[in-house]
Amino acid sequence: GMMSQAWEPFSDALANAPTPDALLQLVLQFAKDEGITLGGAHSAQVLLARDTRPTGEYLLDVATKGISAIVGSVALDMGILTTPQLHWMVRNKNRGLKASEADYFTQITESFRHLLELTPDDKGIDELNEKLIVDGANGIGGLKLEQIKPNLARLDILVRNSGKEGEGILNERCGADFVQKEKVLPLGFGPNDVGVRCASFDGDADRLVYFHVTSPSKTSVDLVDGDKILSLFVLFIREQLDIINGKDNKGLLPTRFGVVQTAYANGASTEFLKNLGLEVVFTSTGVKYLHKKALEYDIGVYFEANGHGTVLFNDDFVSRLESLTARLSEAAGSPQKQAALRLLATSQLINQAVGDAISGMLLVEAVLQHKRWSFQNWCDLYTDLPSKQLKVKVKDRTAIVTTDAERKVCQPSGLQELIDKEVVNYSHGRCFVRPSGTEDVVRVYAEASTVEAAESLAKSVARHVERILGFC
Repeated sequence: GMMSQAWEPFSDALANAPTPDALLQLVLQFAKDEGITLGGAHSAQVLLARDTRPTGEYLLDVATKGISAIVGSVALDMGILTTPQLHWMVRNKNRGLKASEADYFTQITESFRHLLELTPDDKGIDELNEKLIVDGANGIGGLKLEQIKPNLARLDILVRNSGKEGEGILNERCGADFVQKEKVLPLGFGPNDVGVRCASFDGDADRLVYFHVTSPSKTSVDLVDGDKILSLFVLFIREQLDIINGKDNKGLLPTRFGVVQTAYANGASTEFLKNLGLEVVFTSTGVKYLHKKALEYDIGVYFEANGHGTVLFNDDFVSRLESLTARLSEAAGSPQKQAALRLLATSQLINQAVGDAISGMLLVEAVLQHKRWSFQNWCDLYTDLPSKQLKVKVKDRTAIVTTDAERKVCQPSGLQELIDKEVVNYSHGRCFVRPSGTEDVVRVYAEASTVEAAESLAKSVARHVERILGFC
């Protein structure tokens, strides 16, 4: 569903073409370089969709006209969708698979049902754990979740901020971004929700976080962000692989299993994952970098703290998994057979194209039921280190050049040494700086064992940045 990174230079050049003729020449040269035939017949399909915002119809019409003006292309209106649904459809179209919204709903609901059927017999689910309240951010995700609710067994979902007309404004004091950053209740939630598991989508349903109302008298929440969602998925997948292969990974299905994070991942989550013996690697900030790196593994998992992420299953690995499942068919009730089937169902449930709040939520719910875990069990996996983020205004953000997946500074000279000297003064200290991609500021991120220490470390490093790069 995502554009290849190899096409990004062409996209940049296209957006900045100085004249219509220059734009035409860029297109012709790119088509030649990529072996793309430009003929009269429709050789390319462009899938379009929109959400429920009033501007959607106008933008769809403009995009359709633009695409129709290009020789050899045709626009397909896929309707009102979440962003991840459209990514899923593009991926399936390119693979020659069924790609309608009904196909998407069938795949995720059936694979969810299959995972629940594979829950060990001694692990039931009680009425309290079946209940889930979802904050739909007044976006398209809430509406889509309402559509599939009747087809979800062993899950009692209540959708608030669902996107229905008149219910609220998109992302206004609600949604995953609001809950993750502010760590407070979204609109529509209150004292009656204490003890109930809650989840929050963002407006276009590609981010997911969970939260818990801590007290009837407080608006603060216990937050489960993308790092802990990743950790839950990793534990579940690792459990299945250990059943199949043994803990030495030398059994029936040797697997290269990797976790991909950015520098913003909480240090406690990274330590937790490494203590499990997992391969944890880092990339620059941005889903496009995480996704590309995760593709290098048989199973690659990535998430940002904001709740955007997914699990990628290599095609060759899935083929080997299917072959193994067939060979184990005579022992239908064997632990190895059950574990292999769980992995296959997981590969069908999670969106392989991009982060998807709906499919991610269903995988979370299936894993919690499988492990018979409460929300608190999940929270207790590890304790996040306190962190602090600051922005420093500078004359030229490009003066900051980073390396090691943005965790170290190589320019200007001497800055990294100053950061290192500050970090050693703090227990569990960690700090990095990176230039903003959108404004003339340098972003400072710091972690330490206490809130006060994290704030102190961030301010100390920010002062060095200000002194070396100067104010606007």
